[in-house]
Amino acid sequence: MYKIVLVGLLAWVAGIVPVAAETLRVVSYNVENLFHPKHDTVITNEGVNELTNERIIEKDDYEWTPEGQRRWSYTRYYRKVENIARVLTNIGEWDGVDIVGLQEVENALCVKRLCYTLRPGEYDFVHYESPDPRGIDVALIYKKARIDTLSSKAISIQHSDFRSRDILYVKALVDKKDTLHLFVCHLPSQRGGAAESEWKRKIAKEVLQSAIDSVYEACPNAKIVVMGDFNGEPKEDLRGVKNRMKELTGTHKYQGRWTCLDQFYTSPSLDSLSRAEIYNAAWIQEPDEKYLDLKPKRTYNGFRYQKDGFSDHLPIVLTVSL
Repeated sequence: MYKIVLVGLLAWVAGIVPVAAETLRVVSYNVENLFHPKHDTVITNEGVNELTNERIIEKDDYEWTPEGQRRWSYTRYYRKVENIARVLTNIGEWDGVDIVGLQEVENALCVKRLCYTLRPGEYDFVHYESPDPRGIDVALIYKKARIDTLSSKAISIQHSDFRSRDILYVKALVDKKDTLHLFVCHLPSQRGGAAESEWKRKIAKEVLQSAIDSVYEACPNAKIVVMGDFNGEPKEDLRGVKNRMKELTGTHKYQGRWTCLDQFYTSPSLDSLSRAEIYNAAWIQEPDEKYLDLKPKRTYNGFRYQKDGFSDHLPIVLTVSL
């Protein structure tokens, strides 16, 4: 009894808030161009082959090969993975993160390497190849001791005028008792201008909305977490879920202006049980010499390689008390 009190007192003095066993840490992180150095292709089900119903698409990933403009070597690749793992380890602290939604990973090899680098044997992942022209996908990493995946699928955003990343859906069981419905998104970019490209994100959100509606049809009180890079300011534009980032500062800085591109949405069943925040530790940022203050520390500034860089996005964290 005295030992328990003493440990609690020492934690209070040190300013450490103990994390309950039922607390779940969910992270969403655009890791910016986590490419494997080897040129890759992707097999999709947008098939033209009558026998296999598959089509092989060449990824435009040559920039991120040893011969490409970035001189993307295995040494740099391994260092990038280690840096991302370091960020996630610091977020998770002693217990580690429980769930991570990733954006801008090239393939399963990258995600597998990240799982191993985090804690060998403790993490597994869900990943599907998508038809994105550059070959970047979304993925979900989860701690095997707490999370069981019940089902998963890639939800395609099909349109004749553009190809984009699929939306990843995972139905998971937490601690053998609570079911979570997880969506990981990376909506079309603002290339060509935010207003000019908004129609693409609108189409993607319509696909996402349909998937959310389907979950509610099967389970009206479902616990839903939508996460990812939405490539736009936080809005309340999805029915049945609430955007948790509207009151927070930015995760991405462009020409001196912070925007909160990375977002969480939660269902009403999780609103009072969760809180969202931006992980903005100074050590994953660097001085913004042109626009002052700080900015996320990237792996490349232009074409200048920074071995201690991370991403042009800051990660976001949803802490859930189940």
